[in-house]
Amino acid sequence: MDQSLNLNSLTPAQKGQLMEQMRTEVALASARELLEKMSDKCFEKCVTKPGTSLDNSEQKCVGLCMDRYVDAWNLVSKVFASRIKREAEKL
Repeated sequence: MDQSLNLNSLTPAQKGQLMEQMRTEVALASARELLEKMSDKCFEKCVTKPGTSLDNSEQKCVGLCMDRYVDAWNLVSKVFASRIKREAEKL
């Protein structure tokens, strides 16, 4: 028996709720990916000799790196969203 979801049997309210749940899950996955990549990149860049703790210069470097990474991510996200909006308006 086919266990897949039949979208045609859902009410408009249920479809909206499902779409919102999917958006939330995508946003969470995106945030997890951002945090993982940012941590990897900044740690690799700033921590040259891993030890039991970060020294002051490493802490500062990691903090600044993460700030720059988030700023770049936000800029790319804004540009991407505006392109999607422009393309949707053309349809």
